[in-house]
Amino acid sequence: MARRAMRGRPAGPAAVRGARRPEVRLPPLRPWPGPALEPDGDYDGLEFREADLAGQDGVGARFMDCALTGCVVDETGLGRARVLDSVLSGLRGVGTHLAESTFRDVEVVDARLGGTQLHGAVLERVVVRGGKLDFLNFREARLKDVVFESCVLVEPDFAGASLERVEFVDCAVREADLGGATLKDVDLRGAAPLEIVRGLDRLSGAVISTGQLLDLAPVLAAELGIRVEG
Repeated sequence: MARRAMRGRPAGPAAVRGARRPEVRLPPLRPWPGPALEPDGDYDGLEFREADLAGQDGVGARFMDCALTGCVVDETGLGRARVLDSVLSGLRGVGTHLAESTFRDVEVVDARLGGTQLHGAVLERVVVRGGKLDFLNFREARLKDVVFESCVLVEPDFAGASLERVEFVDCAVREADLGGATLKDVDLRGAAPLEIVRGLDRLSGAVISTGQLLDLAPVLAAELGIRVEG
């Protein structure tokens, strides 16, 4: 089971509160017997190693104390799935369906995913470390105590999402959409580059660096209707 660890920067009058990271300690695992996922399936203490899950239907499934390593998840249907106290390593796929899913006390390591559908999902105490994630759909999702670390996010869509105690550490954020999002204690200082194409007006609950502010100045001026002439 995952142990809850209180980490992050000390809170102060003007300090952003750091995310609480999971510490996942998996028990001895049994190999997943396969051959296919089942809707509403219950998977406890299993290792999915290099399994081809492409196109399979695991809607509503529950994964508890599991490891998914090197699995293919192209168009895998995992809407409303619950992933708890688990490690997902080396996942690769396009169009994975995870709408309205729940991730709690989970580590995602070195994933290469594109077009993953996470709208309406709930992420709590999750670390996403390494890898490249293109066109993630986080619309209307809820992220609390989430860390994006040493990864590349290309055109992530956070429109209408709620982000609380979310950190971006040594990662690239390209062309993010924050339109209608709600941010609280979101630390963007570790994102380089930090590119926001929509929703700069939603940054009131975030902290950025002076350099990032200067980089965002042209987009911010355009959004506010400010004409800058030199």
